[in-house]
Amino acid sequence: MSGDSSKSIRPLPPALQKVAIEELNEVPSRVESDVATLKEWLQKQPHICACLEDQFLLSFLRGSKFSLEKAKQKIDRFYSLQAVIPEVFNEHRLADDPQVLEIIRMGVILRIPLDKEDTGPAVTIIRAGSYDLSKFKFQDIIRVGSMFGEIMMLEDDNASVSGYLEIMDMSGVTGANLFALQPQLLSKFSAYADEAMPTRQKGIHFINVPKAFEVGFKSLLGWFPGKIKERVSVSSDPEAIFERVPKQYLPVEYGGTKGTMKDITTAMEAKLSSYRDYFEDCQHFGTNDKLREEPTNLNPEESHFGLDGSFRQLVID
Repeated sequence: MSGDSSKSIRPLPPALQKVAIEELNEVPSRVESDVATLKEWLQKQPHICACLEDQFLLSFLRGSKFSLEKAKQKIDRFYSLQAVIPEVFNEHRLADDPQVLEIIRMGVILRIPLDKEDTGPAVTIIRAGSYDLSKFKFQDIIRVGSMFGEIMMLEDDNASVSGYLEIMDMSGVTGANLFALQPQLLSKFSAYADEAMPTRQKGIHFINVPKAFEVGFKSLLGWFPGKIKERVSVSSDPEAIFERVPKQYLPVEYGGTKGTMKDITTAMEAKLSSYRDYFEDCQHFGTNDKLREEPTNLNPEESHFGLDGSFRQLVID
């Protein structure tokens, strides 16, 4: 990332700006000073070493509907909770890590670009059955997903204003894939995404679910926090994707008209490469609780994580 990027705030397209004003309490004339206030607070916190780029901080303000206190809490949690998910946040989380690149090239995760005028949520397709189980763990897939989640935070205005949808394509999924899902990690990471990521998840839609799995699958949803469960749908209908994503955005492999999956993965690899410095910096960002001046005030009702960062196992119905 270029050195001056900490000083620039990208103007929103008019239609998204309207959504940000109406739904996120954004006051365009105040955005710069709000970002400066959050930055100043972060610079005074001895226990947090954080990214200080304006656009990064703005995504936390939007994700907190411009409540400065909520944004502070979210950004603190963003870094402190990463430390308790070492399966994902580790030394492999780099733009030129061979494993990361291989996962992108396999097309396990597809970021679907929207038209400039579209005010809908950002869209990601995750092809759960398309990776080699003997070579990768599910946590490796989540790691790459989390990297693109952060890129989305930094540069996808649809994601930071209107949230994001995840389409989980279960084509070709076998019992072995489901067994490899690491439900405890999935549960922990979905709680992190909900509590600490500034972009709001608007839905997880499982498509092409093999008929044999539909029942077992719905019981797997017991692992998800309650409010996430409400945003989940499960379908075996191959047409279900079009209810969520217009054909003009999808690659030909999904019955769409916009290029191929290879076009998408090539663009994603180039995009990740442009964030090389950012992900190297991320290796040094984090929190140090020994230096924390005020105790964390995590309300047990608000967090799935204990004060010491331990993850409270969700009660399975």
